[in-house]
Amino acid sequence: MQNPNAQRTTGFQVREPAELLCFIMNALSGISRNKAKAILAGGGVTVNGRAQQRHDWPLQPGDRVEIKKRKPGVALQSKFVKLVYEDAFIIVVEKSVGILSMASSHHTFSVKSVLDDYFRKSRQNCTAHVVHRLDRDTSGLLVYAKTIEAEQILEHNWREIVTDRRYLALVSGCLEQPEGTVESWLKDNKAYFTYSSPTDNGGKFARTHYRTLRAGERFSLVELKLDTGRKNQIRVHLQDLGHPVCGDIKYGNGSNPIGRLALHAFRLNFYHPITGEHLTFETSCPKAFLLAVKGKVDEGA
Repeated sequence: MQNPNAQRTTGFQVREPAELLCFIMNALSGISRNKAKAILAGGGVTVNGRAQQRHDWPLQPGDRVEIKKRKPGVALQSKFVKLVYEDAFIIVVEKSVGILSMASSHHTFSVKSVLDDYFRKSRQNCTAHVVHRLDRDTSGLLVYAKTIEAEQILEHNWREIVTDRRYLALVSGCLEQPEGTVESWLKDNKAYFTYSSPTDNGGKFARTHYRTLRAGERFSLVELKLDTGRKNQIRVHLQDLGHPVCGDIKYGNGSNPIGRLALHAFRLNFYHPITGEHLTFETSCPKAFLLAVKGKVDEGA
């Protein structure tokens, strides 16, 4: 049986000075920047017979560039997980509502199990290493490591590596101030309910920046950027503002116009743990959020 991940090599002769990343994008008929970076990061490029991963490597006329590309093989097929980016060290996906980032004691089905199955079927000798999580009912972008080295770097340097991480939330009502910052200390009680206090309550300090993107008669679309990554931070801070996330059973006001927790992790920018490349990823706003702002959904639907 033919290996679905077998690689084909294409050689190119450099005719004029160029940086390696731009050369790859042009040589491969204008593939996307992220795909070109993935080929580089995966060790698929040699210059004059030597492996090269630097995107800004200077090419000179007469240089020989060889590029290895995987033939189309097993695709990631899941209604819960969409592949956004993949190389030899990391994989970025967009998860839907209703799936855990990793297995729990009661549920084995998770994004990690979907990815591990994909790696097995595509004959990749790796597993998905969890470096951060989203709640089951939150959709959006997640990055997983494919090697122990990448996992350790991401886990131990997360705050320095991640340059921008933002969420979209559909909230009840219109915020009195269209943008601002919420600061408080968050602490769980014995029932795992997170309480917010404007003064130090022995919990963890949390800061959330927010701005209204669109406002309707009953709901608003809000962008959120976290300076800290505390448990339930967004949901509790929007509750503090008096405009909780729609569909939030725990910290909401009962409003659920789209039948789900209306929270989506739409942007994730970070430095690649191995190559140091700055990667940027962004997904579109869920259509249901926009429809609700426009008043085109029925409350409780």
